[in-house]
Amino acid sequence: MAEAERITGTPESEPGSGADPAAGSEGGEPAAEPEQGTGRGKRRIVALLVVAAVVYLLDLGSKLLVVAKLEHHAPIEVVGTLLQFEVIRNRGAAFGLGEALTIFLTIIAAAVILVIARIARKLYSLPWGIALGLLLGGAFGNLTDRIFRSPGVFEGAVVDFIAPAHFAVFNLADSAIVCGGILIVILSFRGLDPDGTVHKD
Repeated sequence: MAEAERITGTPESEPGSGADPAAGSEGGEPAAEPEQGTGRGKRRIVALLVVAAVVYLLDLGSKLLVVAKLEHHAPIEVVGTLLQFEVIRNRGAAFGLGEALTIFLTIIAAAVILVIARIARKLYSLPWGIALGLLLGGAFGNLTDRIFRSPGVFEGAVVDFIAPAHFAVFNLADSAIVCGGILIVILSFRGLDPDGTVHKD
C-alpha cells in the first residue's frame, strides 16, 4: 500500500493540483494587503495631524507674542519699510477681505475642517496629507481667534501682523492656508488623488 501511494502520489502533492499547503481556508497571504494599506493610511493621517499641530502652535504663539509686545506700539521694521510687523485686528477673511462677513467666515472655516476630516478617512498620499495639514492648522488658527477674541464669540477679530509694503497684512495661518491651497492645485494638475491613485485626463 505504501509503495502504491509513493508511485501514484496524493492530490496534495501533485504539481498541477493548485493546492497550497501553507494557505489557510480563507486564501492565506492575500489577506495581508488591506492591513498594509491601513497602516500606510494611518501614517499619512499622522503626517496631516503633525503638520496641522505645528502650524497651529506657531500661529497661536506668534499671535500671543505680537499682541503682548507690539499692539498699540509703532511698527517694527524687519526689512526696512519693505517688511514690517504691525498688529492689525481683522474681522474679515485672509488679507482683510470681507470684513462684514465675520460669522459667515467662521461657518466656512468650521465647514473646511469637517471636509478635511472626511477626506482624511481615505487618505493614502503624503503630499495630500501635508497640504491638508496646512489647511487644517491655518483654519484652526484663525477659527480660534474668531471664537475667543473680542468683540464676541464667533465674531472675534483675527490678529494679523505681517505687513509687507504695498500688500495686505496677514498672519502665519493665512500663509499656511495659501500654501496648502497652492499645493492642492499642483497635486490636482498632476492627477494625484488623496487616496494615492494617479489619473490622467
